[in-house]
Amino acid sequence: MLRQNEVLHNVKYGTKVYSDNAVGYDKLHYRFVHEFVNHAERYVDGRIHTNGLENFWSLLKRGLRGTYVAVEPFHLFRYVDEQVFRYNNRKGLTDAQRFALAMSQIGGKRLTYAELTGKDADALHSSTTGTGQTTQA
Repeated sequence: MLRQNEVLHNVKYGTKVYSDNAVGYDKLHYRFVHEFVNHAERYVDGRIHTNGLENFWSLLKRGLRGTYVAVEPFHLFRYVDEQVFRYNNRKGLTDAQRFALAMSQIGGKRLTYAELTGKDADALHSSTTGTGQTTQA
């Protein structure tokens, strides 16, 4: 039921949704054009398949396990966003074009040290920081 709730809350009404025939998706046809493939019979039925999604998750997991040294849970959405960008722009662009596109989308965005580390910004910037003095609570 959790999978179905995520779709219901995040996908626009009337969207075409392709999935497998798992019970968790049994009510999607009420709000979406829902077509599914029964993996017990076949993996592709015309345009209906889950191969693209399975490929995306495979690439994401490979990146999380092999490329990044330590993944903090509070940054997981950033790793997913990066992989979404890579996946959606994997065809039709050179590396230089992909880089230029990525750079064009980061203007005006800021990631602070506190956000990066998940630490409280106030504790990092007290008036005695770097002086050798301690603050009293």
